[in-house]
Amino acid sequence: MHQTDILVIGAGIAGAATAAGLAVAGRRVVLLEAESQPGFHSTGRSAALWILNYGPPDVRVLTGASRALFESPPPGFAEHALTHRRPVLFLAPEDQRAHLEQMIAEGEGLRPVAVEDVRRMVPILRPDYAVAAAIEEDAFDIDVHALHHGYLRQLRAAGGTLATEARATAIERRNGTWQVTTPAGMFAAPIVVNAAGAWGDEVARLAGVAPLGLAPMRRTALLVDAPEGHDPADWPLLGDADHTWYARPEARRKLMLSPADETPMPPSDVQPDELDLALAIDRAQAALDLPVKRIEHRWAGLRTFTPDRSLAIGWAPDAEGFLWMVGQGGYGIQTAPAAARLAAEIALGRAPTLPEAARRCDPARFA
Repeated sequence: MHQTDILVIGAGIAGAATAAGLAVAGRRVVLLEAESQPGFHSTGRSAALWILNYGPPDVRVLTGASRALFESPPPGFAEHALTHRRPVLFLAPEDQRAHLEQMIAEGEGLRPVAVEDVRRMVPILRPDYAVAAAIEEDAFDIDVHALHHGYLRQLRAAGGTLATEARATAIERRNGTWQVTTPAGMFAAPIVVNAAGAWGDEVARLAGVAPLGLAPMRRTALLVDAPEGHDPADWPLLGDADHTWYARPEARRKLMLSPADETPMPPSDVQPDELDLALAIDRAQAALDLPVKRIEHRWAGLRTFTPDRSLAIGWAPDAEGFLWMVGQGGYGIQTAPAAARLAAEIALGRAPTLPEAARRCDPARFA
């Protein structure tokens, strides 16, 4: 039996960031990962941007509060910059004009831009696609691998432990302590943090805790060549106002396309569906002069949502010492620093520095 102060289940970005914060705060932390390497599922398949005007109110608060770490990580956290400027363009065909106007009215730092100016930024935009557009200039790419491994490095430096191939097979509370059985051994701590992503409800059931009703959703992406004669490296990310597709530069002369799909799936090593790949290409080609001769790479990942699509960070109302850290949806990377700080504050019994986000993310709302 490995005795510690806090067990964190799931070594994706949510679990890694939370475990690192707790270890830095002086707690003995063990991070349990079911797979042979951390970040195998959603985190390792994410191509993330920091976009302030994305997601429900709690997400926007956590996104804004996370910016400082992305721009100025702690010394030794990463070997190079975590960010690269990447504006985001929202395009509106005629039937999406009202939605775009609503986005501009409700957004922060989102302003209208002439379609002619968009074509100068993205010369392959078809002239008959959009009647209106808006731009969020203050967005940026996030180096997901560097961010994730920065947190794992922080965890180890603070004395924390990462145990891989340690899928929880039994979780039981005895005498004020959670005991977690895994193929890598048995672990015990008074606090367990459930950061298991798509498997969050399964972990809860193992522990005898009421599930939240998490919904894993498949998101598909593919990589294609940019049109001959074009270098998209400095193009913005662009998509429609209704979020039915998007395209972003990737690997110099490549474009990543997605149909922005959300297909309900059981927790699994999810793979792309041929129909979703075809939809991504079709929707992108409706907006862009983009011949696709071959798909260089294709993949899919799971985005897991709570019933109201806000995050769940806080104590389970029906189990002492069981902390939820799930429901990141498609926002887990851009909210990671602030969401992990909130989870650590709750676990340590400290007053949240973002009380409104804490209120909105409280899992007790689903009780």
